Amino acid sequence: MPDKPTLDGLERTWSRQWEEQGTHRFDQSAPRERVYSIDTPPPTVSGDLHVGHVFSYTHTDIVARYQRMRGHAVFYPMGWDDNGLPTERRVQNFYGVRCDPSVPYDPGFAPPAKPPKQQLPISRKNFIELCEQLTARDERAYEDLWRRLGLSVDWSLTYSTIGWTARIASQRAFLRNLARGEAYQAEAPTLWDVTFQTAVAQAELVDHERPGAFHQLVFDGADGAIRIDTTRPELLPACVALVVHPDDSRHAGLIGSTAGTPLFGVRVPVLGHRLADPGKGTGIAMVCTFGDVNDVTWWRELDLPVRAVIGRDGRFLTDAPDGVPAQPFAELAGLSVSQARRRVVELLGEAGRLVGEPRPVLHAVKFYEKGDRPLEIVTSRQWYIRNGGRDTGLRAELLDRGRELAWVPDHMRHRYEHWVDGLNGDWLISRQRFFGVPVPVWYPLDDAGLPRYDAALLPDEKDLPVDPASDVPSGYEEAQRDRPGGFTGDPDVMDTWATSSLSAQIVCGWERDADLFARTFPMDLHAQAHEIIRTWLFSSVLRTHLEHGSLPWRRVAISGFVVDPDRKKMGKSTGNATTPVGVLERFGADAVRWRAAGARPGRDTPFDEAQMKVGRRLATKILNVSRFVLRLGAADEGSDVTEDLDASMLASLAGVVRKATDAMDNYDYTASLEVTERFFWAFCDDFVELVKDRAYGRDDGSGASARATASARLALRRALDVQVRLFAPILPFVTEEVWSWWREGSVHRADWPRAEDIVSQPGDARLFALTRSALSGIRSLKHDRLLSLGAPLDRAVVVTSPADRELLLRTHADLVAAGRVGELAIFGEPGTSEVTVSG
Repeated sequence: MPDKPTLDGLERTWSRQWEEQGTHRFDQSAPRERVYSIDTPPPTVSGDLHVGHVFSYTHTDIVARYQRMRGHAVFYPMGWDDNGLPTERRVQNFYGVRCDPSVPYDPGFAPPAKPPKQQLPISRKNFIELCEQLTARDERAYEDLWRRLGLSVDWSLTYSTIGWTARIASQRAFLRNLARGEAYQAEAPTLWDVTFQTAVAQAELVDHERPGAFHQLVFDGADGAIRIDTTRPELLPACVALVVHPDDSRHAGLIGSTAGTPLFGVRVPVLGHRLADPGKGTGIAMVCTFGDVNDVTWWRELDLPVRAVIGRDGRFLTDAPDGVPAQPFAELAGLSVSQARRRVVELLGEAGRLVGEPRPVLHAVKFYEKGDRPLEIVTSRQWYIRNGGRDTGLRAELLDRGRELAWVPDHMRHRYEHWVDGLNGDWLISRQRFFGVPVPVWYPLDDAGLPRYDAALLPDEKDLPVDPASDVPSGYEEAQRDRPGGFTGDPDVMDTWATSSLSAQIVCGWERDADLFARTFPMDLHAQAHEIIRTWLFSSVLRTHLEHGSLPWRRVAISGFVVDPDRKKMGKSTGNATTPVGVLERFGADAVRWRAAGARPGRDTPFDEAQMKVGRRLATKILNVSRFVLRLGAADEGSDVTEDLDASMLASLAGVVRKATDAMDNYDYTASLEVTERFFWAFCDDFVELVKDRAYGRDDGSGASARATASARLALRRALDVQVRLFAPILPFVTEEVWSWWREGSVHRADWPRAEDIVSQPGDARLFALTRSALSGIRSLKHDRLLSLGAPLDRAVVVTSPADRELLLRTHADLVAAGRVGELAIFGEPGTSEVTVSG
């Protein structure tokens, strides 16, 4: 035990020792009933961590450490989500390069020492190599941070979503989805990000309020002018119909007629549909292919043609669609959407087909969650997995799975159900990117060199993982690649969620380690933040339901957001994120974890660095009070707790253990911390002071004896032992340090305390509370008389009820010693309900 204990350096010391001693290693020999397996979110290593991530991962670790102390073999891996668009963006910005698949591979390529202003085009293979290099470096930095925070993961179980086992699992699951008819390919309207040149799934959409304007256009109807309000006049050449609500009496007579589009003169049908909103604009909507998701629904359900005008680059196509005159379309060719809008409005004004001035409006526009420009809808060939969006039977099954799952807190289940109920299409899993798990499919080419999508070539599972861009399908040679009569590889990769959704299968050894899988799957806990219920949680439930007919885990714990003082979510995009490294350096991991534990499951919590000081004060107090208690020395062998106050304190502590255990069993680590910390300060501020003289063995007239001294020392040590274990899951470093001063092994491998083991003789918990109240009154008396707490008092009078007087008389000597009172009189007056003290 050091002469001057300090918190500084504990993270480094104990992280190293835990790793060397295998403190957190999973015991695969443990039977399933003794295993507790945890699925924790693989963080995106290309992103920036902030204290919100630190809080969320700390919550999971508290559960892991508690379950380990409850005798479970804890299976707690860490993963890295390293593939996908965020990694590609980071590589592009970090090295100043961009992927161009037409560029040949350069085995000696080295990125520029300084990123150039114009990104350097490099081959797909060179680009992927840079992605792998940078993610490996980022992963090391993340691991260092998690170790410093004290996450008790088994680092030997670490995986990455682009790693060998993850690619095998992801491709195997896809091939099985395909074999069962759950995965399919379709050419259809797709939400498209023009910046990143990729399709986007429904789960990746966000709505942003954007300024726009309603323009009222005049169409030529069979019986006169038809006025249409639209915010996208540039899509006039893509117009394929007008729709009205069938019950709208104003326009019902138009249904079945045709109208001519302004400027282009194309005749389009006027149709009835329930999605037309009579209260929006004129009540007549223009259907274009495609302006928004309603257009897609109308196009599909009304069997309308496609007149595509916008390309994948977000600019107007060179050629007008079939049936649309070349003029004035030629004036729009090659323009961006905003440029085309301005030009169409000018032409409408010149033609007298624009009514009044545009009316400004703020409206919701769909964006890719990582994008900066509004999404467009283009027709493209993509891969999908059925998710209940178009299958009411599957939707019902997934809702049932959500009810089968235990939720912490329970109300988060409603977010899951709301998402499932709101699905309007299947899960689009293909991405037109480069750094990801490849779609494991090739296509034979016909004599004209065109792919035969209906005759896909698939690998055998034993050959996984495969990369169709470099591997060759069975029965073909590399020389036949992209040649008529040969083959071509599917160019796409899978959405990163298509791999992350299999995290439970990846870590539990699905089809790789049958013994491990049997001991760990389904997993016991899945922990995540609530904003990815729609992505990671739902997609994981879906994939496991389809593959195994079960849930991937038994319970899910949802953490809330960490928000700034204005209650705005912390994040890089909002510019209010706090870097965790600086916070850890200033306050230490235990202080940060203490604050994280104060954030209840599912609730948003404001972040204030001043609160970390409170956590650090607690950790420092644990060091100091432990040093005091242990330096008193141990009680003689065979000693017992004989004094009423000591037994009462331990009885109170037993009640704390019951409450803390109940809270932890219900995943309420906040309540456990609150009850433990409340008792700890009472222990330090009151009990230690009450028994200090007796514990020292001084005979100062208080009547202390050898037996009373032994009782005090035994009670102090027993209480310290219990409290250190109660704090251990939340404050792992300071508790391990203190434990090492007098115990063998790690506190994190010690048993969680049991109430029945604390009290060796019956004690009345009320006595400790009454004695504390009396001591508090004596201190208040000194404060009122401007005396220091250590100043002596000639006489003090305590007044309480007769029953409580009889209890307080048992601790009279300890009150006299702690209060430095010459004469202490205790009176019991009928009708008194509280303790009062006077001088």
